Amino acid sequence: MFVLAGVVLPPPARAAAPAPPATPIGVARPAVRIIAVVNGTPITNIDVNNRARLFALSAGLSLTPEVLDRLRPQIVRQLIDEHLRMQAVEKAHIVVPDKAIADAIGEIEQHNGMPQGALRQRLAKSGVAFSTLVDQVRTQLGWTRLLRETLGSRAIVTPAEIAARQRLLAQQVGKPEYHVAEIFIPIESGAGRSDAERFASTVIGALRAGAPFPVAAAQFSQSQTALAGGDLGWVQANQLDPAVAQVVAEMPVGAVSNPIPVPGGLDIVTLAGKRIIGQDVHTVLSVREVFLPFSSPLNPAAPTAQQIAALKRAHQISLTVKSCAQMEQVAVADHSPRPADPGVITLDQVQPPTFRAMLDKLQPGKTTQPVVAPDGIAVLIECSRDRKNLSQLTPKEIKVQILSQRVDLLSRQLQQDLRSQAQIEMHPAA
Repeated sequence: MFVLAGVVLPPPARAAAPAPPATPIGVARPAVRIIAVVNGTPITNIDVNNRARLFALSAGLSLTPEVLDRLRPQIVRQLIDEHLRMQAVEKAHIVVPDKAIADAIGEIEQHNGMPQGALRQRLAKSGVAFSTLVDQVRTQLGWTRLLRETLGSRAIVTPAEIAARQRLLAQQVGKPEYHVAEIFIPIESGAGRSDAERFASTVIGALRAGAPFPVAAAQFSQSQTALAGGDLGWVQANQLDPAVAQVVAEMPVGAVSNPIPVPGGLDIVTLAGKRIIGQDVHTVLSVREVFLPFSSPLNPAAPTAQQIAALKRAHQISLTVKSCAQMEQVAVADHSPRPADPGVITLDQVQPPTFRAMLDKLQPGKTTQPVVAPDGIAVLIECSRDRKNLSQLTPKEIKVQILSQRVDLLSRQLQQDLRSQAQIEMHPAA
């Protein structure tokens, strides 16, 4: 998904059909037709086309009539589910602040290396109404809050539950563990299976052609893991549906599966990693850094005055900083746009190899030479170095895992309840 910081967003207008996006001069706007009515709220062909364009843009697809035809049934189903979710959020008097939506869109821009506001411009150029993204993000945030409130006391993971999971993990030493991400496509009835399968094949084709899996998951997965780009984290075979576990055990790292029938729908999974529990030992570093950005991309043959000054400052930092606490102070004083603490670094996963070799020779309390990139200069200092078994989850990680499983289960159950109680009118001839 994508996010916009610093923009005041209008409140949603869910009772009326949204205005179509701007169309080039000389091009007729499509007639607005109602596709479905969900508890009195209409879904139009404009809504469907906007969502299809958003997905096509994110996945790098060419939105031909054939592709749109394959996407349309699942998009309609998703929009129905989103309307039901937002109606439940509003009924619970949950308000999603505009700032929360803006922050979420800003994170999308940041993760995609886009400057602030670029996403809105990109959507406009592609003929996608910005409200399409805003509505999707608003619904995701509101639904997540509703699930947390509905869980009530079940949202509290007790120390006993964490200890029980730790004992279970200890019994798994020597067995394989998988880093899996998923896209869950629900099927409500047998009649909807062919539409779901056609949609799944379109998504898989885009993924195998290079579309980012997290983007596709955020757009179309109906699992609560969609908010994390479909990422399930590291899981054991017994934590997966048996059909998924069988496929995951046989697929190579980086592969995208065919559709896997699971209770309630289809799963598309990708395998990000595989390891043996108890044997995944790596060197990990804790560092602090200062990043000095360039005001324009670096041309090594002709650096600007600003870039030369940044390099001079970076050399000064490298020579004078003697502790991690001091580096944090410098990061604040120099207005470093990156966090001073980038998190734990797994040494053998660092790229490129030249940077990994430099960190390998570093010692606690020592700084690196300035590390020059096209967009700026970084200076790092090592705080600590340890050998760590990455397959041993911390209590905090276990707590997050247990809670995520509860939230996802509740999400699917509540969605089914909302559908069974809803008044949904379809207009297939419209």
